[in-house]
Amino acid sequence: MQQGSRKAVTIYTHNSSMSAKSAKELLKRYWGYDTFRPMQEEIINSVTQGNDTLVLMPTGGGKSLCYQIPALMKEGICLVVSPLISLMKDQVHQLHEHGIKAACLISGINGIEQEIVFNNCLHDNVKLLYVSPERLRQRVFIEHFRQMNISMIAVDEAHCISQWGYDFRPSYLEIANIRVYFPSIPIIALTATATPEVVSDIQQKLLFRPQKRLFQTSFSRGNLAYMVFHEMDKEGRMLRIIRKTGGCGIVYVRNRRRTREIAELLTHNGITAAYYHGGLEPKERNMAQARWMKGDVSVIVATNAFGMGIDKPDVRYVIHLDIPSSIEAYFQEAGRGGRDGKKSYAVMLYNESDLETLQQNFELSFPSRQKIANIYRAICNYYQLPVGSGENCQFDFDLEGLCATYHFNVLELYNATRFLEREGLLLLPEIEDSESKVYVPISREELYKFQVDQPKYSDLLFLLLRLYGGLFSDFVPISERLLARRMFMDVEQITNMLLHMDALKVIVYQPKKKRPQIVFSSPRIDTKDLYLSDSNYKELKEKANMRKEAMQQYVTAQEGCRSNIMLQYFGETTSDPCGVCDLCLTQHNHTKVSSIREQILQLLEKQPLRSDQLLELLPHNDEEMVKQELRQLVNEDIVCINDALQFTV
Repeated sequence: MQQGSRKAVTIYTHNSSMSAKSAKELLKRYWGYDTFRPMQEEIINSVTQGNDTLVLMPTGGGKSLCYQIPALMKEGICLVVSPLISLMKDQVHQLHEHGIKAACLISGINGIEQEIVFNNCLHDNVKLLYVSPERLRQRVFIEHFRQMNISMIAVDEAHCISQWGYDFRPSYLEIANIRVYFPSIPIIALTATATPEVVSDIQQKLLFRPQKRLFQTSFSRGNLAYMVFHEMDKEGRMLRIIRKTGGCGIVYVRNRRRTREIAELLTHNGITAAYYHGGLEPKERNMAQARWMKGDVSVIVATNAFGMGIDKPDVRYVIHLDIPSSIEAYFQEAGRGGRDGKKSYAVMLYNESDLETLQQNFELSFPSRQKIANIYRAICNYYQLPVGSGENCQFDFDLEGLCATYHFNVLELYNATRFLEREGLLLLPEIEDSESKVYVPISREELYKFQVDQPKYSDLLFLLLRLYGGLFSDFVPISERLLARRMFMDVEQITNMLLHMDALKVIVYQPKKKRPQIVFSSPRIDTKDLYLSDSNYKELKEKANMRKEAMQQYVTAQEGCRSNIMLQYFGETTSDPCGVCDLCLTQHNHTKVSSIREQILQLLEKQPLRSDQLLELLPHNDEEMVKQELRQLVNEDIVCINDALQFTV
């Protein structure tokens, strides 16, 4: 069955079979699997033997176990650096479900919650500590980190440390700075996509030692047929692909509004669908994802916010109605199809306007340096921060208000904040997915005394203690709606009572955040002192342009093999053509032309038909070949088009 230092650190180096046996025992005990997936065991052995290890493995390939099992085999804490709050929280939740002690320090948590996590780490109550990379530069973190018994460091989404990667984040460079406190412990870096240049850069930036190891699975996906079609009627082609292929799938679009429009179009045409994007309330996102995962709907229409950490094996098709910004991004999104090893399709539909949009989005992603400086000054003024103040201050990120006040373009403003984030001036953490949270900072005796002195709060406190465990040791998610229902009160009344008790310092109450946050990572600087380094601007822009051009070349290629084009991009030696992509099929299907011509003429002799009707009646033929033959028949005056836009003989 397959799944998906201050103190001395125990490393099993004397007996490799003992290490392997221990790893398998842990795999069976905590995850219930009997065997590892390919390469997992070798990677685990490398880490437990103290080697710095880089892992290139596709999403869904089981990367997490490659550091979670060594973390359990070693004495001390494994520090896990990850850029995605939602993934960190999911990982911690899953580890708790398996009975493994884990915690996370994410941007935006308050001082009390942070102190609880630090105390648990210092008292050996945590085996894996997940942190955002921005956390690594904070003084309070460094002070506690140096006192911890760290056994190893795991770096997820490791391509983020490379300025040559498609998602460079300067905060990842802090990893090398903290490594000096524990120079003898191993580091494991994991990513799904990386070019040879990025691989080398990751190892250099993370200060890999001579005993380093690289584990890389092939980027080849033999069961995944890559298809690219130039198409003016993308929605119609999408509907035909879904009906012809069947099963469940994903449709990716670029903007949030389109997710809903396409989902409604699918539903109107008898295909069950849900939509997903980052602007939805967490409850709505979770519901849409759950319905799709369970098979209640066959299609989920989403932006690129969907997919990280999702491992649904039976995805039969991934359709892109817009062109992604890079081959790395496309490979990850398309690669969510066919994880069960069965035939699946990765289809991209495009036209000339999509190529123009790709270029426009690239240009908007790199506002001028002066524009970035102006936006930084405007943001600081909007939140009324004088020069020299504001460090660690957090506010609701009012994107619309900023645009309305200063007449900024939304995309330009957002991308400018990303550059300011790279410079360490701002931070835009993901919006929290959790419910409201409560922590009791006083003892049980003090709480009982408060209940006696303030009886109007007694019933609510009693209900809190009965419904939620662990309130005295950590922040616990709660539901005001559930509390209100049990207390026969309004949600607003419950919220006010919780706020009053927070003011009295009996509890610490954190209402759910409903808007994205902006955090000032550093004190405000004068705009004349704002300097964007070449590595954070000029070189990033040049590399982004190269990725954009590689994406354009992939989309517009007329010969070769789609799979081999992608493999060459990632530096992998190509082999024989895949034989299943649109380019391969076109080169091997010339003999079908006469058969397609005969079928078209036989159908048109019976009645005039529109092109979409013909395609519906010829489902087992390649659409491009049918369209090409129709054009040829019209050019030869064998077929004509009537006033109803029907083909007729």
